[in-house]
Amino acid sequence: MAGLPSVVLGFFGMVIVAPWLQETFDLPTGLNIVNAAAILAIMAVPTISSISEDALYAVPNEFKEASYALGATKFETIVRIIIPAALSGISTAVILGMARAIGETMVVLMVAGGAAAIPASIFDSVRPMPASIAAEMAEAPFRSGHYHALFATGIVLFLMTLAFNLVADYISQKFKEVGSATL
Repeated sequence: MAGLPSVVLGFFGMVIVAPWLQETFDLPTGLNIVNAAAILAIMAVPTISSISEDALYAVPNEFKEASYALGATKFETIVRIIIPAALSGISTAVILGMARAIGETMVVLMVAGGAAAIPASIFDSVRPMPASIAAEMAEAPFRSGHYHALFATGIVLFLMTLAFNLVADYISQKFKEVGSATL
């Protein structure tokens, strides 16, 4: 799933998810916030699960063996030993998955509806910041106010992604388990 291009997922959202949402909830259009959120979640899950799996497998076997030797059940070992030891990697995975979803352009351009308006509900069409940049950059006159506003939007997106990455690095360092004797 991580290898699927965002255009393919956007096409899936337009052709499959949008008509289903439109029929199920009796909406004027299926291209809305719910559709974009669902497809972005589908995009973020492979990143989150892959990094989380690596973090869980990185927990030293000594931790698990010591837990079992003390009489803990498999469930107790998972909840009290493995997950806390891998918490740094799991939280980093979640934050990086969210950062990927924030910066995604093609999916939100295709499935969010493209309405440059403030939504009243989650079933309204919107135009997120990455989609605005992609849709309007070719039409903005060079060095105009509109052109600079699009670059400012890009800077805001960059700063948000940078903040997510800094938080991920902080959490990763704060909860980092080092060595096999650091319980």
